[in-house]
Amino acid sequence: MGLLDGKVAIVTGAGRGLGRGEALELAREGAAVVVGEVDEAAGSAVVDEIRAGGGRAVLHPGDCSEIDVAEAIVDVALEQLGRLDALVNNAGILRDRTVLKMTPEEWDAVIKVHLRGHYAPTHAAVRHWREIGQSGRVVCTASTSGILGNFGQSNYGAAKAGIAAFAQIVAQEGWKYGITVNAICPAARTRMTEGAYGDRLPGPGGQEEFDFWHPDNVAPFVAFLCSDASSHISGKVFGVQGDTVELYRPYTSEAAIDNGGVRWTAEQVAERVAELFAATGMAPEAQNGMARLRYTMTTRQ
Repeated sequence: MGLLDGKVAIVTGAGRGLGRGEALELAREGAAVVVGEVDEAAGSAVVDEIRAGGGRAVLHPGDCSEIDVAEAIVDVALEQLGRLDALVNNAGILRDRTVLKMTPEEWDAVIKVHLRGHYAPTHAAVRHWREIGQSGRVVCTASTSGILGNFGQSNYGAAKAGIAAFAQIVAQEGWKYGITVNAICPAARTRMTEGAYGDRLPGPGGQEEFDFWHPDNVAPFVAFLCSDASSHISGKVFGVQGDTVELYRPYTSEAAIDNGGVRWTAEQVAERVAELFAATGMAPEAQNGMARLRYTMTTRQ
């Protein structure tokens, strides 16, 4: 018995990396899977792998940020696999560059694939569930580059921060209908992150050990979020990597100053703004948000 027996799930960007691992894991847990992938050959290979393991899978090629493709992938689930229970929004790209050097095309491409690529399939899935009165599970893929901030990734980080907000808001909208929406911030070695995570690290004495940064490590938690076992959890942002799962707290007010019921002047603000930093211990200058990561390649070495 699997956690997802009898369920049908869509995974976008499922041809490689995190998406491939998620699609395979969902199938191992009993789900039939629609593999969404812009690279048809890569997607077909994942479908074949699932079927070779005794699972059910179909391919829907195309760019999930396009409305017609997103609507069609839901139709494929319904027409070829009989239902839809979960959607994993995973498709993504990188176009890293400082904002000074970033072209409009590099900005637009990343925002479209990530943000619109989350909106379009989610819109189609939620519309279907609401029309038939069915509950559903949506898993969004955010990033610490968005919620913490990472140098040279203003496009990617802005999109990923938007995805975290998107998940929290759509969760509120869907809660009373049994539709849950959560986001993960995964960390793993994929084609997009090879430079950050490098090769598998040797264990003590040169022996191979658990590969903390393997992308497949993220998949079991995604399978859980797609299952009925997670029906009480929604609107949350989780960090997922290796053998760890973290829960992130959304932006929270840490300190405040007031002016006694009188509108501030700019001069008064200048005199008192330091109180906010003193009360919280926060530094006023720009900082590397990624330095706050709990798990990094450095600490794992």
